[in-house]
Amino acid sequence: MPSLANRTGVLLLTLLFPLVCGANERDWRADISNDAAQMSRLHALVIMHQGREVAAMDFSGTGLDTPVNIKSLSKTVLAALMGIAIEKDVFESVDQPVVDTLGDQVPNAATNGVEHITLGNLLSMQAGLQRTSGGYYGDWVKSNNWVDYVLTRPFVDEPGGRMLYSSGNTHLLSAALTESTGQTTLDLARDWLGEPLGITFPPWDQDPQGIYLGGNNMMLSPRALARIGELYRNAGKVGERQLFSERWVDESWRGRGRSAYTDHPYGYGWFLRPLAGEPGYYGRGYGGQLLYVIPSLELTVVMTSDPTPPSPGSRYLRRQVQLLEKHVIPAFRSRLN
Repeated sequence: MPSLANRTGVLLLTLLFPLVCGANERDWRADISNDAAQMSRLHALVIMHQGREVAAMDFSGTGLDTPVNIKSLSKTVLAALMGIAIEKDVFESVDQPVVDTLGDQVPNAATNGVEHITLGNLLSMQAGLQRTSGGYYGDWVKSNNWVDYVLTRPFVDEPGGRMLYSSGNTHLLSAALTESTGQTTLDLARDWLGEPLGITFPPWDQDPQGIYLGGNNMMLSPRALARIGELYRNAGKVGERQLFSERWVDESWRGRGRSAYTDHPYGYGWFLRPLAGEPGYYGRGYGGQLLYVIPSLELTVVMTSDPTPPSPGSRYLRRQVQLLEKHVIPAFRSRLN
């Protein structure tokens, strides 16, 4: 990790790279650079406004186009794949039962009632099954069949009930994509998102059956994440291509359950949280991986951070949000006045 002086130096060199801006714009960048440099976990910060990169800060020295582990921010990316799959009629709708999409992957010992879990329940973390995240994660990924393990968990709530954050839910979606298309989730990500957005998806973890881990450990660069945020901000369009519908964005950004940790509402792969009075939507991964979209100000913000344990938790998220509320939101809100 560079020293504070070096972190600031790398940042300022990047910030002053060829951007045409006024004095006020330079001021907020200098201010955010100073505050961001104090956050030793922060690796990168990318800010897009109206589709233009207005700040690009690399603190780790790895580069903003180098794929990094985005941890559970992968769930937001997987939700985009599900939106495209519905657009392509791979799935009927979010109301389709997941067992109908898994073929013979549904075990004979599946818990009674899993047939009532819909794709939408999985996307919103409302499956009702015992979680496979947190303290349950280790036993799950040590099992010899991750799909079987999830579908044989006991119910602790009903489908559509309270939010129970679980990577097992999104892994079932990855399995459903694979079963229903005959392609791996990696290939789908490359075809459906990588090619139109011009971003790279390296391989990531697979389960013992070869299904790519749904909702964790994807590798994407900070700039690639910014393009995914821009895809949502632009209502599913990239150029003249409509990858998923505007309705999918609306549904993804409609709160259903609430996080037990932050109390923020959760939609389809996105949390809802206003920033300084502006509606905001974010995806989050362990250790401080963050993608934020603020549509009213035409902003997309990406932060990547040190993903190694221990996690700084919601305390660090608050510091990330403070950077935006203190410097970025005021700078771009002033342009509307």
